[in-house]
Amino acid sequence: MRIDILTLFPEMFEGPLSESIIKQAREKGLLDVRLTNIRDFATDKHRTADDYQYGGGSGMVMKPEPIFEALEHVRRASGGAHEAGVGDTGLADGGEATILLSPRGTLLDHALASELARKSRLVLICGHYKGVDERVASTVTHEVSIGDYVLTGGEFAAMVMIDAVVRFVPGVLGDIESAETDSFFGGILGPPSYTRPESFRGMDVPDVLVSGHHEMIRRWRRKQALKATLDRRPELLERASLTDEDLELLREIEEEANTI
Repeated sequence: MRIDILTLFPEMFEGPLSESIIKQAREKGLLDVRLTNIRDFATDKHRTADDYQYGGGSGMVMKPEPIFEALEHVRRASGGAHEAGVGDTGLADGGEATILLSPRGTLLDHALASELARKSRLVLICGHYKGVDERVASTVTHEVSIGDYVLTGGEFAAMVMIDAVVRFVPGVLGDIESAETDSFFGGILGPPSYTRPESFRGMDVPDVLVSGHHEMIRRWRRKQALKATLDRRPELLERASLTDEDLELLREIEEEANTI
């Protein structure tokens, strides 16, 4: 997968792109990340990338010209361009998605990250200041938000998106079972995890986990995952694809709660 990042602050990505799973993916040749400084495409001597808002109001807005020029540059460099409008969902396998990190965008979740990982290329546009000129939206396929809160800029959102998406790229994790037991895989939270020592400050690892009985362990973990979701994020269960076993386990959880 290739990811192009259009940003005013490319130096912000040096740490996140050079550590842990992202670093390993790049070293394996599974991920190619390229940074483009939007300011390099400003045409005045001061490399101005923002301006005052029409109609008044506080805060500066990123100008359209440098963003369009930067976007067209990276598209030419790759030998192709995706000119779809915002109405195009852009979620077919392969191809390119151009994404504006925006507070009004679709919320990034497990399902969207998985779908975007099927793309061969992502182009991420990082907004800053009060946002970007509205005309930039005409040349992207997605607007995506990572949550209902304010960030300094889209760079932080881009880092989160890259980490969430790259985990789904085949070969990146190396252990597909690890990905399948992550929280939100299958739409619910993950089960609790324990490691050595078996007993710590009067707190013991549940007996089932040291029993060696794989089916009992599997069922216990699934039940605990469902219980955690019910207790902390019950709205997730409304959207999750639950099996007959899941429904049975939820009944057990309810019965146990009623006997306390």
